Amino acid sequence: MRWKDWDRNLKIRLLGEAMMNFLFWAYFPFMTIFFQDAFGKDKAGWLLMLSQVLSVLASLIGGYCADRFGRRRMMSIAVAGQSITFLVFAYANSPWLTSSALTFLAFSFLGIWSALYSPASHAMVADVVEEKHRASVFAIFYTSLNIAVVVGPLIGTVLFYTYRFQMLMAGFVLTAVLFVIMQIFVRETVPKKEQTKADHAVWYKAVWQELQAYRIIAKDRTFLLFIVAGVLVAQTFMQLDILIAVYTSEVISNQTVFALGDFNMQVDGKQAFSIILAFNGLLVALFTVFISKFITKFRIARVFVASSIAYAAGIFLYGMTESFWIFVIAITLFTIGELMVVGLQESFVASLASEDSRGQYFSAASLRFTFGKLLAPLSLVLVSYMNYKLTFILLALLALVSAFVYNTMFKRYHREQRTLS
Repeated sequence: MRWKDWDRNLKIRLLGEAMMNFLFWAYFPFMTIFFQDAFGKDKAGWLLMLSQVLSVLASLIGGYCADRFGRRRMMSIAVAGQSITFLVFAYANSPWLTSSALTFLAFSFLGIWSALYSPASHAMVADVVEEKHRASVFAIFYTSLNIAVVVGPLIGTVLFYTYRFQMLMAGFVLTAVLFVIMQIFVRETVPKKEQTKADHAVWYKAVWQELQAYRIIAKDRTFLLFIVAGVLVAQTFMQLDILIAVYTSEVISNQTVFALGDFNMQVDGKQAFSIILAFNGLLVALFTVFISKFITKFRIARVFVASSIAYAAGIFLYGMTESFWIFVIAITLFTIGELMVVGLQESFVASLASEDSRGQYFSAASLRFTFGKLLAPLSLVLVSYMNYKLTFILLALLALVSAFVYNTMFKRYHREQRTLS
């Protein structure tokens, strides 16, 4: 689908969301470090869990709101909320006030607004793009996100620690401008049938219906094992902007990473973390397609197990060193684990579900990331009672357990397939 054939709504969304993604990745990766410095590791871990709980609750009603009130209206409300929140965020880090508590409140509300924006945003693509073109449109949005993941942290290394107030004020201005543009140029796309159906629904009943979809996990034991394994391995890759961020910032202090004659390149912990995060994003952007095609040559069970082992090796190696270049090797293993299954997970979920229950299965499959995000900040709490090495070892063990669960799951899956045939 060529750019000139895109609906105007999508063009505005792509440019607006690209801008917001760059801003998001300029501050988000450093927030764990900020909260750890402000509240301590223990309290920061619990606060981050609370923030995730609020986002999850918002996401439960996001789809209902997108149908009930319209895509454009919900996106506009979310962007307006983000704009006001950025203003509060900036004030909490301004020359007039420095408040960690108010910063946490603003950070949490930004997550809530994002959770309300996302379902409407995705639904709008389905509204205006033919099914045969949707994959390519989503791929372009995904590419835009990956570019932000690469560039955002490098920009944020300077802006977040030196010009935080100015950066957050820029966030207020950019979201305010985006809100105005959406009011003038973006049209509503929700089908009248969906909106009428939502009009007769009550929000808490819509939430209950969505929660009921998760009952299929209890009925499908193979799918239950898939969810359990996914939550376990999520405790490793969810640490990229939590434990890895804090650990890197603490253990590296003006370390020489390159020397040539009289020229020495040194980085501190925060700069090292920015480079490593950007490197992860670069690997994802460059090799997703290649590895996704290459991995199809192997049995899917072996790929899932190998992915968990790669995660385990990466997180273990990361916690056993204080060397920047070993960190780079560890994050490469980490990224390989990510890319091995990026295209296989959805296809496997689809293979488990009948045609009329795929929506429920995909909805329930998202629990891997929901519970993963909720539990991941506990690593900071553990560090308060254990040391870094033991925490990293524990996370590696969880990834290895996930490999065992995946192996058990696929044995069960293949038995069921033979029975059906």
